[in-house]
Amino acid sequence: MAPDASLRPDDLIDFEKQPAAVQELIRQALLLTEKDLTYRYGSADPESGGIDCSGFVYFVLRRCGIPDVPRSASGQYAWVRKAGNFRAVLSRNPESFELDELRPGDLLFWEGTYATQNDPPITHSMIYLGRERAGGERVMVGSSDGRTYHGQQRWGASVFDFWPIFPGQKRAPGSSRFVGYGKIPGRGAGEGSAP
Repeated sequence: MAPDASLRPDDLIDFEKQPAAVQELIRQALLLTEKDLTYRYGSADPESGGIDCSGFVYFVLRRCGIPDVPRSASGQYAWVRKAGNFRAVLSRNPESFELDELRPGDLLFWEGTYATQNDPPITHSMIYLGRERAGGERVMVGSSDGRTYHGQQRWGASVFDFWPIFPGQKRAPGSSRFVGYGKIPGRGAGEGSAP
């Protein structure tokens, strides 16, 4: 397993063009990737030495002044859906028009990362960072127990490759499926995804 990966904000294409609130969200998220945090299911507290995926999102958004963010990935998904901010991704093409509205600071959602009785059955969330200057690849940030960055598996709070598995593609039983993305609720038009 490779060590956690981090980036500087200026390693991202168009970081400086993002609204100030999105820049702050990205800065706060990238700060967590520098703390050598392991993946710890059920934790939203970096002081414990580990954090899970929705705990990462919860902690970062609360640091950015968003008090009403739900704690679980399923709750975060429902929060985005209820606000009318969700964009489903059904296409099998990673260059699909369905990703045209994806912007830095958006929340990303998967199902199937583990068995759950949650309704809706969303089991994983992360924050989209945009594209790296080096290579132009899409990247995201959060906490995971095995996603990759530059082809190497990472365990914990890290930057990761944004390689959603689309419906209809062959995938291993029990593997996750990307379902879509959405803006953080409560943001006005043109304000970006963050507060």
